[in-house]
Amino acid sequence: MANITAADVNKLRTITGAGMMDCKKALVEAEGDFDLAIENLRKKGQKVAANRSDRESTEGAAVAVINADKTAGVAITLNCETDFVGKNESFVKLANDLANQALNYATKEELLASDFNGITVAEKLIEQTGVIGEKIEIGAFERLEGAFVGSYIHAGKIATLVALSANVAGAEEAAKNVAMQAAAMNPIALNEAGVDAAIIEKEIEIAKEQLRAEGKPEAMLDNISKGKIQRFYKDNTLVNQDFIKDSSMSVAAYIKSVNANLTVTGFSRVALG
Repeated sequence: MANITAADVNKLRTITGAGMMDCKKALVEAEGDFDLAIENLRKKGQKVAANRSDRESTEGAAVAVINADKTAGVAITLNCETDFVGKNESFVKLANDLANQALNYATKEELLASDFNGITVAEKLIEQTGVIGEKIEIGAFERLEGAFVGSYIHAGKIATLVALSANVAGAEEAAKNVAMQAAAMNPIALNEAGVDAAIIEKEIEIAKEQLRAEGKPEAMLDNISKGKIQRFYKDNTLVNQDFIKDSSMSVAAYIKSVNANLTVTGFSRVALG
């Protein structure tokens, strides 16, 4: 029987993140062979992942990170099953590490296939599923690019990115404020052009049915429903919403107050639950 020292156990724990007892057991079973012990721990993770594949993973951490020159950002959610795990310091660190790595990739699939300390991100998630005992996965993945990109994270549960048309004085605060708006108000699109035509058709039909129920004549329905659609845009598109920090102006007007030529060119929002 191999002589398993505390230093050996700690080394394996550092490599895999698994618990001390799991590491000791894996080393004993592998007779001190580190590679075999690591493989056995990952197999355990695969078994746990298979057993929990049908479980809901709606808790976790939402993270947004921006590159050094502030021209691209990524927002992801690292999902787990319980709020207790989602608030764990090592879990949140993993979420941030993965988000920083995600800056180098365009899609979640590319991120999952990328190398993470000698294994793929997908394999790391399986490994952590074995370590933690809960289903761990990357839920949402959003990437945004622009002349200036800012972010906002709300209570680790919602992460938003906002792109502006230029990097001007005040851009950082403006982008954060609009990202906060997107987090709080959850708009369905940036502006009118971004709203799916099918949604508008449905809203028009709902508005007309309401007007008919109120006894309005058919000849008036088109004009009145157009007004209701304008209200729909005001409530549901980011640049047309009332600015949450000053409801006397829209988000578009707030951005113009920062710089007359500045516009919001895009946003992304990810959330848990």
